[in-house]
Amino acid sequence: MDYDVIIIGGGAAGLMCAATAGARGRRVLVIERANRIGKKILMSGGGRCNFTNLDVAARHYLSANPHFCKSALARYTPADFIALVERHGIAYHEKELGQLFCDESAKQIVRLLQTECDAAGVRIEVDCEATAVEHDDDGFRLTTSKLGTLRCASLVVASGGLSVPSLGGSGYGYQLARQFGHTVLPTRAGLVPLTLGGTHLDDFAELSGLALPAETRCGKTAFRAGLLFTHRGLSGPAILQISSYWHIRDALAIDWLPDLDAHDYLAEQQQAHPNAELRTALSAVLPTRFAQRLCERWLGSKPMKQYRPAELRELAARLHDWPIVASGTEGYRTAEVTLGGVDTRELSSSTMASRKLPGLYFIGEVVDVTGWLGGYNFQWAWASGHAAGEVA
Repeated sequence: MDYDVIIIGGGAAGLMCAATAGARGRRVLVIERANRIGKKILMSGGGRCNFTNLDVAARHYLSANPHFCKSALARYTPADFIALVERHGIAYHEKELGQLFCDESAKQIVRLLQTECDAAGVRIEVDCEATAVEHDDDGFRLTTSKLGTLRCASLVVASGGLSVPSLGGSGYGYQLARQFGHTVLPTRAGLVPLTLGGTHLDDFAELSGLALPAETRCGKTAFRAGLLFTHRGLSGPAILQISSYWHIRDALAIDWLPDLDAHDYLAEQQQAHPNAELRTALSAVLPTRFAQRLCERWLGSKPMKQYRPAELRELAARLHDWPIVASGTEGYRTAEVTLGGVDTRELSSSTMASRKLPGLYFIGEVVDVTGWLGGYNFQWAWASGHAAGEVA
């Protein structure tokens, strides 16, 4: 064998797996088709990498099998990765909701992983991709674009999903899964801006660039965070989060005043400022441009003293449950993750090993486990990579 383990993909999961396997004395090769490792790490968190979250549980992940992620996450926790970060002297901070970011740069996380791989004797080759993979009684034989033909006992697929193709996203991992008899569940873009069309886009077009806190709802799922109007539709954390739960034609609603009882507020304004118009009252608790647009396009505006109690109740209900008709998403081009992927029913939850072919493993985004925004997907990468690296 040329190597004990070959890992296809030099992202977060692949590098964690490589360092873990290498530390066990395994001869490990990582091949990465891009011109450098960790490209998605480098662009994450605004360049500071939201590398984990203090509160990680199965409820933060979407999967056809919601229990699958529990084993790996329990065996490699946020505390484990934080200890690694601290051992490398990387300063970090909690931004909000348990989200941990580097104080300086995402480059520090890539350097950490590179250093761990170097210490474990891992070989990393960039600008190298597998053009063919075969299996026989002796293991796997890979034909590569740069290193010729290689053999290994264990093959780990850590090639990511379809999100952000400009950073190397591709469907190669799904292709390999199917080749070796695995089911690949339907994929779609997740953590992605929503688009609006026609009059729905026209209604908000002039608000592009404006941000405000809001609560988005789809079915029984809700997220309270920032919302951003764009020239194509809606974005911001509240939209990215709900996008993973939203399907075309699903009802979507927004609470424009999530931290306020709109009816109580409007009634108070009616008493305190009876001659002030509705748009003025709303401008005190919403961005002025947005409050004016709501009144001009939908709500109208008259002095507060002219509103009957039933009208105030109706206004409040609309502000707390505003229907939005999205036409779609911006797709994989801007999606942070890919939903769906290799069916977890055909993998071991403790080792990420294929139940169909000994020596084959799938880790990270290629698997049907997708986290919320806020460091959860990186923690899945660390946990699943570590799980496979301990046995591959």
